[in-house]
Amino acid sequence: MLAIYKLPFESLRERFPPGLRIVRDKSASAVPVGMLYTDVYHTVVIAPATSNTVAKCAWGISDTLPTNMLAQAGKLGIPGIVFACDTEPVVVTKAPHDWVTLRPRRIELDNVERLRAIDHCQVVASPAELEAALAGRLQALALAWNTSSS
Repeated sequence: MLAIYKLPFESLRERFPPGLRIVRDKSASAVPVGMLYTDVYHTVVIAPATSNTVAKCAWGISDTLPTNMLAQAGKLGIPGIVFACDTEPVVVTKAPHDWVTLRPRRIELDNVERLRAIDHCQVVASPAELEAALAGRLQALALAWNTSSS
């Protein structure tokens, strides 16, 4: 997804606190998923989550790094936050070359609702909701955002 929007992977590091692990899945997901069992992660975040990823998570299919991480995290009681696409009847979104208006189908909207019902999973529908959910997790863990640019 990052390449489509011409965002270099390394640019993510500038936006998040030092020490935050950002995992790029180039092969199998066994290594990052296995780290769930060693108390390395306190929260799993999928952002953005395409309607395909939302559908897989909602129906218990865990065949990619994001879907597998969320499934295993939930089994361990580790909270997951999913920034789902297609959460409203009309969605205006930035495509690689222009803004587009989408009208998610009933099945996409139903999958978002199904995902909301999964234990240890919080669904957010906007960048502001994602930021609030992350701030809530940090507060619950007595952690804070590092806003330093160095």
